Amino acid sequence: MTERKKMTVPRVVAKKAAGEKITMVTAYDFPGARLVDRAGIDVILVGDSLGMVVLGYEHTTQVTMDEMLHHTRAVARARPRALVVGDMPFGAYQASADEAVRNAVRFIQEGGAEAVKLEGGQTVAATVARIVAAGIPVMGHIGLTPQSVHAFGGYRVQGRSSEAESQLLRDAASLEAAGAFAVVLEGMPVKLASRITEAIRIPSIGIGAGPYCDGQVLVYHDLLGCFEGFAPKFAKAYADLNTVITEAVERFRADVEAGRFPDREHSYE
Repeated sequence: MTERKKMTVPRVVAKKAAGEKITMVTAYDFPGARLVDRAGIDVILVGDSLGMVVLGYEHTTQVTMDEMLHHTRAVARARPRALVVGDMPFGAYQASADEAVRNAVRFIQEGGAEAVKLEGGQTVAATVARIVAAGIPVMGHIGLTPQSVHAFGGYRVQGRSSEAESQLLRDAASLEAAGAFAVVLEGMPVKLASRITEAIRIPSIGIGAGPYCDGQVLVYHDLLGCFEGFAPKFAKAYADLNTVITEAVERFRADVEAGRFPDREHSYE
């Protein structure tokens, strides 16, 4: 079997030109990164979604830089073939471009990430350009941006009006002009995501944006069916690990209570 090549930013970008779909999955720890990478995924996103699916926060806005760096380091230790992208949390890039660059550097230097992702379009384009100028690849993120949940008044599909549609097209163009190598399109109508994908040269990666994006991303826990919180329409579960894990632990409890575990096979002589 041919060894899989290390995924890089240029290779991700080239997949769009070649008409090849890009796959991205979140991971937040060493074993998760190894499993995702073993499956041949192109990009691992250490997403701020960890705040909700791992740390139990109500919103992603509560995740800190220290928490993101902690989990990014764990993923990087798996030495995945996939490209590792660190998600810049709320507050890490809003205050100033200088602070954004410093925090992006921390993701590379301390976290072991190979690129960073941040949310926003035209409003963050100048910041994206500064980070790119510092030699750090940037993935954009527009549409339903979870860090703006309070401004949106909840997790609502974006781009339904003609004005909002035009703004998202401008946002995507601004990110491309600023040097972003890809852009996540989240929670928007299929036709709009298709228009954006056709309008930009960099890859689009969809999540709740239909099938016409250049790639797709899902949250690890949603994909595996092991998160009991909010389940958006686009979150397809490819397994039911909630049931599998619960049943396994129940069998362990029953064996211990009945004196069946540990048995001779699982004991030292």
